Amino acid sequence: MATRRALLLIADIGGYTQYMQFHRSVLGHAEAATRRMLDRVVGAARGFDLIEVEGDAAFLSRDVDGLDGPATLSATTRAVVAMHRAFHVERRFVELNMCPCGSCTRTSDLTLKFVAHVGEVATQTIRRRRKLVGPDVIYVHRLLKNTVDVPEYLLVSDDLLGSGDTADTGLPVREVPQDLEGFGPVRTFVVDVAELAAPAPLPDPTWARRLGSTLGMVGRGLPHVLPHRRPRQLAPAG
Repeated sequence: MATRRALLLIADIGGYTQYMQFHRSVLGHAEAATRRMLDRVVGAARGFDLIEVEGDAAFLSRDVDGLDGPATLSATTRAVVAMHRAFHVERRFVELNMCPCGSCTRTSDLTLKFVAHVGEVATQTIRRRRKLVGPDVIYVHRLLKNTVDVPEYLLVSDDLLGSGDTADTGLPVREVPQDLEGFGPVRTFVVDVAELAAPAPLPDPTWARRLGSTLGMVGRGLPHVLPHRRPRQLAPAG
């Protein structure tokens, strides 16, 4: 099986499990809100291919052939900044729709974090679905289980940060040693996403968009609140 070198990036919604459980009564709205946010996140990752949506996370990759170390790191941070802003814009649009349910009004509880790694991958196709496989794919997923103490961050592996001159990255990184299951002690580096780019004001949705968003949420929620009809029982013969 042929392998290639790829940049692996996972965008993971923080607080997702608690959000979905707390808003179980309006599950349709909670699902629609997180789906909309993930869709905007993936759309903002220019140059990356979506490999899979994994519940509350999007797993993306791009080939690094022709990119040197600093360029690979720069591609990562550009994508993270764009995806982070897209997430927060859509989160605000959801929160400002006119539906008063707890799911819509409490989307501000959700955050977005990222992990990134560069390594060797192979492509596996099963029933026309393309997947990436290999130890480095496992490695980047293991990075999600970490000890980082900030809510929104970019955590990169030593392979990614070390592929360039770490002294010249210009990133406010700090080392956070990890002990990853199956890999043991490793070096990783974290940066607060808020420090990657100067914050810009988030736009407010127009009234037309607020109305459209509200109607969309109502439609998504109807199957979860309408009573389910039991099938009519046939009268016994005779």
